[in-house]
Amino acid sequence: MHKIKVWDGFIRSFHWLLVIAIATLYFSAEEGMMELHFVAGFFTLALLLTRLIWGVIGSKTAKLTALIHSPRAVLKSLQHGDAKLGHGAAGSYMVIAFFILLLVQLLSGLMTTDDILTDGPLVQYASSQVVEWAGWLHHKNFDLLFYAIILHVVAIVIYRLKGKKLVKAMVTGYKEKQSLAQTNQVTKAPWLAFVIFSIILIVLEFKY
Repeated sequence: MHKIKVWDGFIRSFHWLLVIAIATLYFSAEEGMMELHFVAGFFTLALLLTRLIWGVIGSKTAKLTALIHSPRAVLKSLQHGDAKLGHGAAGSYMVIAFFILLLVQLLSGLMTTDDILTDGPLVQYASSQVVEWAGWLHHKNFDLLFYAIILHVVAIVIYRLKGKKLVKAMVTGYKEKQSLAQTNQVTKAPWLAFVIFSIILIVLEFKY
């Protein structure tokens, strides 16, 4: 059994920082800590935007194009497993779903108000009807995001029972492979991604 690096440092950091950020967003909303909620929201938005940019210029396994699979490929992946590096066909659909749900959650949050003390930075540019709709969407979409997280955890457990250590790979960056048939490097140094993230975060915090 050989090991090959499939996840670069930014992708691994993105995954675990996103877990912390979502937990912070939920906790701060429940406790009414809206200043912390918006700080965590901007952090999450910067993280997600960087991930999308890295999906264009980053490692092979981080590419957005690597997430595109046909429904037939997904069914085959569920039935027989997936030997490809990076996200499998079924897992790719889950990643895309997370991207969409997170974007909806973050953008709707920018147009949400509590009608007391805190307004999202885009509230002043939207009509009252749009703000009301954004608030409704922000709450309902989180329910979908919560269910997606549960499904993701269940899938990880199932794969672990089948012998696939997905969590370990996302921690170490390495995946066990039967052979070295594919030895080309698939990851890039993550420093550029972290620079992009820092710039986006500074711009968001400064502007809003």
